[in-house]
Amino acid sequence: MADLIDHEEFSALAPAGYYVALRVGFAFPLIEINELPDDWVAHYTEQRFMLFDPVIRWLYANVGATRWSEIGLDDDREVIAQAQEYGLRHGIAISCFDEMSDGQRSFGSFVRGDRDFSIDEIQVLHGHMWRLHRDSAPPSNLTDNELEVLRMVKDGMRLKQIAHEIGVTEGAVKQRLRNARDKLRAQTGAQAAAKAHEFGLL
Repeated sequence: MADLIDHEEFSALAPAGYYVALRVGFAFPLIEINELPDDWVAHYTEQRFMLFDPVIRWLYANVGATRWSEIGLDDDREVIAQAQEYGLRHGIAISCFDEMSDGQRSFGSFVRGDRDFSIDEIQVLHGHMWRLHRDSAPPSNLTDNELEVLRMVKDGMRLKQIAHEIGVTEGAVKQRLRNARDKLRAQTGAQAAAKAHEFGLL
């Protein structure tokens, strides 16, 4: 599902790098893309900045978009100042959360080295993040029969085997797979099964 992200456009808007996490639950995101400089990622990880980073704290506590320079939270470990030493001088934070998201939020941090982000650029990236948040939401309308067929496809069973196992015609199996593919926006039954698995539906 990482193909949801338009890397070319994100790189053009945030040439110094970006980090995107989609559908963050209690611990891990469904999709995580880290296009920040490797040396900064290594330093950030080594220093265990995650718990102290004012950008991350803002992303978890707010919805919307803001420039790093406007976050206004304590930065005792000087995370943002140290980021500037790695060319990450001008950043924005974008966080998306909606009532239908079962406690999940999506967020991104986008960085430039040359200048601050314009209002138009912030709006464009904000719009992209909301689209990604919506498009990565698990469908809630898959039926038990469709999930049963997807589970069998994931287990490597062929259509004829599935039909025999559940006592329906191959045509009925194909129809359930078609319905599931449409709901999951997948091209094939195998892709639909993989997506359903990623969503934790199987």
